[in-house]
Amino acid sequence: MERVCFLLKVRPEMLAEYKERHKAVWADMRQALSETGWHNYSLFLRDDGLLVGYLETPDFQSALARMAEQEVNARWQAGMAPFFEQLDGRRPDEGMLRLEEIFHLE
Repeated sequence: MERVCFLLKVRPEMLAEYKERHKAVWADMRQALSETGWHNYSLFLRDDGLLVGYLETPDFQSALARMAEQEVNARWQAGMAPFFEQLDGRRPDEGMLRLEEIFHLE
C-alpha cells in the first residue's frame, strides 16, 4: 500500500468557503474516490492556506488515472479550481505537489 502526502495552496480569502464545501462532499464523489483506490484520505488546512493531503492506495498513478475518468471528478475539480493558487491552468488533482516519504513508524 502506498502512503501519499501532497501539498496544494488554497487562496487565503477563500478558506472559509473551502472548508464549507468539504463539510458536504457529494456522495457520488466520496463513492468515486473509494472505488478508484483512495483510502484513508484526509485533508489538513493551515490558516495561511497550505493544504496537506494524505491517502493510502495500492497504486497512486492508477488511482489518479481512474479518478480522471470519472464524470463526478470533472465537475468537482472544475468547482474547486478557483480556490487554489499556482495551478497554471491545471485541475487541482493535477497540481498536487507530492512529498517524498522519508520515515514511517509501524
